[in-house]
Amino acid sequence: MNSFKSIKLASLLGIVGNIFLLIIKGIIGFITNSQAMIADCFNSAGDILSSVMTFIGNKISSKPSDDDHNLGHGKAEYIYSMLISIIMILMALKIFLKSFFSILNHNKYNFSIWLIIVCITTIIVKFFLYLYTSKLAKKHHNLLIEANSKDHRNDCILTFFNLISCLLVLKNIYFFDGVVGILISIWIVVSSFKIFKKSYDVLMDKSISLDTKEKVMKIIKNYKEIKKIQHFNSTPIGYKYQISFTIYVDGSLSTFKSHNIANKLEKEIDKKIDEIFLTVIHVNPIKIKKN
Repeated sequence: MNSFKSIKLASLLGIVGNIFLLIIKGIIGFITNSQAMIADCFNSAGDILSSVMTFIGNKISSKPSDDDHNLGHGKAEYIYSMLISIIMILMALKIFLKSFFSILNHNKYNFSIWLIIVCITTIIVKFFLYLYTSKLAKKHHNLLIEANSKDHRNDCILTFFNLISCLLVLKNIYFFDGVVGILISIWIVVSSFKIFKKSYDVLMDKSISLDTKEKVMKIIKNYKEIKKIQHFNSTPIGYKYQISFTIYVDGSLSTFKSHNIANKLEKEIDKKIDEIFLTVIHVNPIKIKKN
């Protein structure tokens, strides 16, 4: 199964799983008036939106290059990732305020065994979704699915705290319910900001990492015919990069031989470095002093 089909399936599984969790969390949360469960319900609503955005972004980014988009549509996933992060931050702020005031007002809620069942069910569903999407993210190096994977992982941890708050109610400790709601909101903001920054960096054409550049330079050094390089540039294309630079070779070499060196180098870089989508090399002659 190729990258886009795998991500499409993961998005659909995320949508179905989160709709199920949204329904059961919403019903139990509003019946018992548990702020932590209601916050968890809103978190699931954000997860559904995230999965939908992943599905749409993946569909657009899978389109091949055309006359209007010569380098394809890979950046679409970053636009949608940024939209997801902004919406999730706004949602988290609402959860934060609601949970904060529940602590100030000493709000109580009605304990139900269904709170425990919903928490355990959520942890199980989210853990399996995390394992699946984490594997896909590592395989395809996709930001959208990576964002989904981290979100599933975070949900497991946050729902565990929700479970603790439910158990504390048995000891008549109610304030922790609001504390968990606040923790969930803060976690959502931090995770969303990281996604926002990563998307922003790509959309603003951030250069390749120093580590990737060093890999490229190491390959170039194996070509003794190349005397120096200049004008090294990189442009993100989806989760990969297009790089370009100028090489200087002995001016006495034939045009065919000098360009053959460039062609060979381009192919080697594209093949050996996963982060590179396309390498474009310009060749310039340089005068070599003869002894």
